[in-house]
Amino acid sequence: MRTTLCTAVRRSLLALTLAAAQVPVQAALVWDWGYDRAGVTAGGTFTTNDAPDSFGYFTISNITGQRNGVTITGLQGASTPIPGNEPFAVDNLVRETGALLSANGFGFSMVNGTYANVFHASFLPGSGYLEFLSVAPFVGGAAGSGPEDSQLEVSFRASILRGAVPEPAGSGLVAMALAAVAFSRRALHKRASVRSHRASIAVSSL
Repeated sequence: MRTTLCTAVRRSLLALTLAAAQVPVQAALVWDWGYDRAGVTAGGTFTTNDAPDSFGYFTISNITGQRNGVTITGLQGASTPIPGNEPFAVDNLVRETGALLSANGFGFSMVNGTYANVFHASFLPGSGYLEFLSVAPFVGGAAGSGPEDSQLEVSFRASILRGAVPEPAGSGLVAMALAAVAFSRRALHKRASVRSHRASIAVSSL
């Protein structure tokens, strides 16, 4: 019985490991980004996918950093506008050459409750970029900007720092296999203890 159980566990481990090896690896890139102008300084890192689209854009999936010392807490979801800047949705795209951002740009939230949307403004001379800062109360829509909002021309930069360590999408399968091995070992140990205890009782009763 013990040999049969061990063989079954080994076969399960092999099958799960082979399945994990066939799952595509999810790779990512880490970028340095920043922008500034008089009175405004922002910067941090992006995490993007590792393959650009046909226009050379990578999709931003995560953001870290600060704006004027205020911590950035999250990336605005693609196809949605930052609060107070409706209906201008972000697309969270970035590339290495040309206009680094699209006309929609990326958005982020900050720990103080404000939001920012940085985008390429093709109507500006040269390769101009604008930052729209949205502050409560969030007006947006047909009403336009709120009294505390601002839109400033900024100098934007972004470049790839390094490739992030790839995470195999099948790592969960391997974890399941290892858990199965641990479980089987505990089960075998428990059975052996029960058998030993029963044997002791049988001997003592003689």
